[in-house]
Amino acid sequence: MSSSQYSYIFKYIIVGDMGVGKSCLLHQFTEQKFTADCPHTIGVEFGTRIIEVSGKKIKLQIWDTAGQERFRAVTRSYYRGAAGALMVYDITRRSSYNHLSSWLSDTRNLTNPGTVIYLIGNKLDMESNRDVSYEEAKQFADENGLMFLEASAKTGEYVEDAFLKTAQIIYECIQDGRLDLNAADSGVQQKILQCETNTNVEKDKSCMQC
Repeated sequence: MSSSQYSYIFKYIIVGDMGVGKSCLLHQFTEQKFTADCPHTIGVEFGTRIIEVSGKKIKLQIWDTAGQERFRAVTRSYYRGAAGALMVYDITRRSSYNHLSSWLSDTRNLTNPGTVIYLIGNKLDMESNRDVSYEEAKQFADENGLMFLEASAKTGEYVEDAFLKTAQIIYECIQDGRLDLNAADSGVQQKILQCETNTNVEKDKSCMQC
């Protein structure tokens, strides 16, 4: 199957403090590589990858947002129409964990009520420097109705799980009718293949608004 053939597009955003490894998680998932000393994102960074969920090809469009406060006004515009949100903190830096309530407030206020939010504790490879326990973060996730795991952008451990599990839940919401594809802020585009002059031409059912 051609890489351009897929049934849906899901829009993701990645949010969290500067330096927690958001860009590294993006690169690990989309390119299967770790870039040491990733430069801090200015504004937003973008990546894509086609995955398979329940036999359907799905293209993930992933927007990695800057964590610096001075870019918040710019990056907030990218929250709209996100089907999935990965909220990241650094398990070795408590301040990044302490700011999660603010990131969660922005995410819930600026996305749609059905947006799937996954909490990720990054830098699991630096266990010896841990400053936030798994149990504490799990309790925060449970209290706020979030999915949660710890991962390592450096080694790739559990990175796939977060992105793929989020997509699985979004797909299930589509199948059982909880997600309205006609809603402008659903974060999902359904692709329709049409045949024109013996050439398959992809048509978007709706236009993704960023």
